[in-house]
Amino acid sequence: MTSSVPPAAPSAAATPDASVLDLAPVVPVVVLHDAADAVPLARALVAGGLPAIEVTLRTPAALASIRAMAAEVPGAVVGAGTVLTPQHVRDTVDAGAGFLVSPGWTDVLLEAMKASGVPFLPGVSTTSEVVALLERGVTEMKFFPAAAAGGTAYLKALSAPLPQARFCPTGGISAASAPSYLALPNVGCVGGSWMVPGDAVAAKDWDRVARLAAEAAALAG
Repeated sequence: MTSSVPPAAPSAAATPDASVLDLAPVVPVVVLHDAADAVPLARALVAGGLPAIEVTLRTPAALASIRAMAAEVPGAVVGAGTVLTPQHVRDTVDAGAGFLVSPGWTDVLLEAMKASGVPFLPGVSTTSEVVALLERGVTEMKFFPAAAAGGTAYLKALSAPLPQARFCPTGGISAASAPSYLALPNVGCVGGSWMVPGDAVAAKDWDRVARLAAEAAALAG
């Protein structure tokens, strides 16, 4: 099934002072095997109310997909996920990535992300990693893998001693579990892929993607 979604109205791109956590309640985590799907998929997500889109660097089509989305989809704030090296930082920012997301971090990677000029979310899964980032002046992080690392109970426990840390939990989150994460005071948004199911992308059913995106965008309401 092939359907079309009209382009969304333009919106401001992310800036170094902007917070990725405040763009939308849900950040779609996208794995694309064909860059030709990038633009219609991004248009569907933006039309549904999810402007921040994380394209993971898990396929050869990732960089071309980021480049196409950033250049051709008004309103989209396109980010790169699975950023693991300084070269990933350079390549994705050159392609037009407006933010960076890593599953974990090292000092080398952190310095590259800081120097990139775009917002970034380094990944954490332990209290010590959170404290180490706070020491380095970073207060916004990805909590990954969220469900496996303790889920809402873990994040709730962190909020009292470390209230300055804010998170985008990702990993094992669904439409059913997302509201319980979003209700936490230290969660700005969640990451997930349920609004971009593989069968919908394969069928190029962009209307379905837009519908699922709209449902996800409404979760914070």
